[in-house]
Amino acid sequence: MQKIVTLTMNPALDVATRINSVAPEIKLRCAAPRFYPGGGGINVSRAISFLGGKSSAVYAAGGHTGAMLTQLLAAEGIAHHPVEIGGITRESFVVYEESSSLQYRFTLPGPALSVEEWTACLETVFNLDPDYFVASGSLPDGVPLEFYGEITRYARQHDIRVILDTAGDALNHALGKGLYLIKPNLRELEIFAGEKIRDEAHIKSACRRLIAEGLSEVMVVSMGAAGAALVTAADYLHFHAPVVPIASKVGAGDCMVGGIVVALAEGRSLPDAARFGVAAGSAAVMTPGTLLCRREDAYRLFDSVTVTA
Repeated sequence: MQKIVTLTMNPALDVATRINSVAPEIKLRCAAPRFYPGGGGINVSRAISFLGGKSSAVYAAGGHTGAMLTQLLAAEGIAHHPVEIGGITRESFVVYEESSSLQYRFTLPGPALSVEEWTACLETVFNLDPDYFVASGSLPDGVPLEFYGEITRYARQHDIRVILDTAGDALNHALGKGLYLIKPNLRELEIFAGEKIRDEAHIKSACRRLIAEGLSEVMVVSMGAAGAALVTAADYLHFHAPVVPIASKVGAGDCMVGGIVVALAEGRSLPDAARFGVAAGSAAVMTPGTLLCRREDAYRLFDSVTVTA
C-alpha cells in the first residue's frame, strides 16, 4: 500500500453531548460529554483507519486541548506527528437536541501560527515522503493563503499526488498549481465555473472546462444524497448514493475523501475509489455525533452504489 499523509493546520478537540431541548437564557444541563480528535485532515486519517487502512496525521497542536487530541489519536492507533505551537488548540462543540432530532454545531476559531510553526508543519509532512498527501480543513490566522499552493508546487516536483479539501481563498490560491484531486460541492463548483449549475450535463461540461484550464486532474463533485460525480478529461461517471438512515452528517465529506484515497493507495482504479468514497460517506451519516464511518457499513454499501455514465 502506498503511503498516505494528512495535514491539519487548524485541528480541534471535538466535544459531543445531548440535551432534551435547547432554550435561551437558562442553564442547559447536558449529558456527559464525549471527546474526539477533529479537524479535516485528522478526520480523514481517522476514516482511513476505520476503513482498514493506514496513514500518518500531521497537525499543529498546543495547550491542554492539543495534548488531549494527541492522546485520543494514540488511543485510536493512528500514526500521529504533532507540531508543537504556542497557541491553544481550539474546541468544537456538537449538541444533539433529542426533542427535535436536530444537531447544533459550534465551531471556535483556532490560534494564530507563527512563520516558524507553519514552516515546521510543512517540513514534517515532506520528511514523511508520502505518495498521497491530503490537505484538508481551514487555514488558521498567520498562515498565508498561498500555503496549499506552495505545497502543491513542491509535491508536483516530487511525484506526490495532492488531494485538497478546503474552501474559500485558501482553495482559490491552490487551483491550477498541479492538484491531483479536489472534492467541491455543487455551490463550490458554481463559484469555480462562474455560473449557475443547471443540471447534470452542466456539471459535466463545467468540470471538463475547468480541468482543461488546469484546475486539477480529477474532480469529485459531492452532490449530497444524490451521490457524487467523478470527472476527468476523459471520463464522467455519476455514483448514486444508497438510501440509508441518517443519524448525523458530521464528517461525511471527510469519510468520502478517506475512502477515495485509501482505495487509490491500495492500487484500485479511480472509478472504484470514487465508488468506495461514496460508500464511506454514506456509512458516515449512519453513525451519531462525530463517530464517522464503520468499515463493515462501507463495504456492505459499496455494492449498493450504482453507477451511470
